[in-house]
Amino acid sequence: MRHDENSANGNANGSINETANGKTLDIGDIAVLPNLPAKIPALLQDVASSGKEYTEVDPQARLPLLEAARSLVYALETPREAIIRHCWSESTSYAAIETAVALGLFTAIGTDDTPRSVAELVESTGADPALLGRLTKHLAAMGVITETGCDEYCSTGFSKVLTVEKYSDAFPLMTSRFTKGILALPAFLEKTNYRNPTSATNTAFQMGYDSDMGFFGHVQQEPITAKRFNNHMGVYAQGRVRWMDAGFYPVQEQLIDGTTIGKDDILLVDVGGSFGHDLSDFRRKWPNVPGRLVLQDLPEVVSSVKDLHPSIDVMGHDFFTEQPIEGARAYYMHSILHSWPDDHCSKILANLVAAMKPGYSKLLVNENVIPDTGAYWEATSLDFIMMEIGSAERTERQWHALLELAGLKITKIWTAQPGVESLIECELA
Repeated sequence: MRHDENSANGNANGSINETANGKTLDIGDIAVLPNLPAKIPALLQDVASSGKEYTEVDPQARLPLLEAARSLVYALETPREAIIRHCWSESTSYAAIETAVALGLFTAIGTDDTPRSVAELVESTGADPALLGRLTKHLAAMGVITETGCDEYCSTGFSKVLTVEKYSDAFPLMTSRFTKGILALPAFLEKTNYRNPTSATNTAFQMGYDSDMGFFGHVQQEPITAKRFNNHMGVYAQGRVRWMDAGFYPVQEQLIDGTTIGKDDILLVDVGGSFGHDLSDFRRKWPNVPGRLVLQDLPEVVSSVKDLHPSIDVMGHDFFTEQPIEGARAYYMHSILHSWPDDHCSKILANLVAAMKPGYSKLLVNENVIPDTGAYWEATSLDFIMMEIGSAERTERQWHALLELAGLKITKIWTAQPGVESLIECELA
């Protein structure tokens, strides 16, 4: 019986077949040794090389440097430290940031790099001094703000950005309408005998929030959730290459050349385009391409859209219904299909296929394409967020299967760099 219990507990105190300098290691030894010691020398070289390139030659080397540094931290930290990071620091720093946002603490600290004492921050926020002292210490320990002295702090780039609601809205959005569903995933998957979630009506989200509705039902009924969601969608791609940027998707060659698009013809329909962030970016980067742009989303969403370029028309439309614009040069969807399981995606795609003009119309799907190896953490994290609502980020094989079933063929998948959504270009099969 004791033998079985030890096995069930993962042989927590026993030896395993791993050695270091000829010594057999047990779990207790491994827990306090670097996680991937053999990789540390090469990672140090990567950090040094990328760091030199970043500081001396190429600002674009920041991302390779960041990834090398992150990999080095993962290799250097011990399993015990990794456990504490996941179980202690990630959840508590989130709680501290969201509390600071609600208090207006980051606004009180300011954006001018002037150190401010806890006493000054108490005056600005009205928070209890003891609470604020604990809060600022943890925020500083996690790198959110900078400690400049005893009970004295100043801003970082991160805290400055969080003074603006369109950025800080991400935190209450996640807590109010995502986090409980994510935390319910283990129990939900156990309940479903570890089947891959594919239903939009039986989800971990509904379990976590004890709700009969899915996420998008709450968005439609809760103006604060809709605002936070649209703010988050409007900023999460900032600083990353976009599909319409030079060197990504050849807009002129693929959409304009060989056609006779007039100024009143429809060039691009953004299906489910929220407040028009993508179309505004497209028009700014391609001011001289002919044709009109159409923003479509639910009437309650587009009713508050304003300050768009005159060439952008706004139309209330539910993409689960018939597409009213026929024969556009291109129909575009950004992060729409990843929100729905395959059966719902088939309905969305069927409405677009019916509206497309053979030999002319294109469908542009701006989504993550998960690679078979080397998947990026942003995409895999988002995959789990989608998992809680019954959907997924898809692999290239899964995209081919989904789109071909709808009567489309993928002409090319355009990809810029890891962590950035690809552009899947499709035509009628």
